[in-house]
Amino acid sequence: MIDKESDLPLTRQCELLKVNRSSVYYEPAPVPAEDLEVMRVMDEVHLARPFLGSRRLVDELRERGFEVNRKRVQRLMRVMNLCPIYPKPRTTRRGVGVNHEVYPYLLGELIIDRPNQVWAADVTYIPMARGFGYLVGIMDVFSRRLLAWRVSNSLDTRFCLEALKEALERYGRPMIFNTDQGAQFTSRAFTSVLEANDIRISMDGKGSWRDNVFMERFWWSLKHEHVYLHAYDDLRVAREGIGTYLEYYNHERRHSSLGKLTPVQAYEQNLPLAAPSSPAPADWVSGSSPTEAW
Repeated sequence: MIDKESDLPLTRQCELLKVNRSSVYYEPAPVPAEDLEVMRVMDEVHLARPFLGSRRLVDELRERGFEVNRKRVQRLMRVMNLCPIYPKPRTTRRGVGVNHEVYPYLLGELIIDRPNQVWAADVTYIPMARGFGYLVGIMDVFSRRLLAWRVSNSLDTRFCLEALKEALERYGRPMIFNTDQGAQFTSRAFTSVLEANDIRISMDGKGSWRDNVFMERFWWSLKHEHVYLHAYDDLRVAREGIGTYLEYYNHERRHSSLGKLTPVQAYEQNLPLAAPSSPAPADWVSGSSPTEAW
């Protein structure tokens, strides 16, 4: 919106757009290299022991030679969107406000026996050599197939919406869509797309590990088999590398739980003869590209 090359002074542009002028001149400070290293180790520890809170993470980090305090670990956990998994008081309390409604969990007694019955989505932290990013994935729970994904440098709703719209456009729609209670998924912008397609919305209990266990297992495979073996320079390189791995995961990586089929084979071989759902409307096609690297 703000054009620094325009003949119109920046002061006047800010007045017309009602934008604080300080935000126009602000340049975000780079994340310190030491913080990036600490965050990478925190990500590995959390993936292996997701039940550890900030106090025990401090102990784990100190054992690995990092002199950190709890306040710093808590700050980095917020940046990374890490939440320890353990029972918390009032975990069934519903979200406050119409913009962040929380929906009930629908998968408790459900037998998932076909593709496009249940989809799940989640967001994870992606470490890089300089900086970090976030990855959202949408999975068909029955076949474990990754239907759509996006990489972003910010933890917002837009890149999650882009992935959702791509999945609906390419694969039709599921009966149930399950997520956690993250702000990206409870936002009205996200849930309204599901409701418009008559998709039942299911949300995990806060801090519950069992509800989205298939996504958690996938994140473990992705990071140990690919992400931790590469030091991405930026989001462009990360996007290319993750895309290569996902091609392998979907088309070549066989799962014992699927009878040694790949996710694509399990998905396509078990599709009903008549698709149970219609594709998303054409005006949902996302014309914007994934969020660019900084």
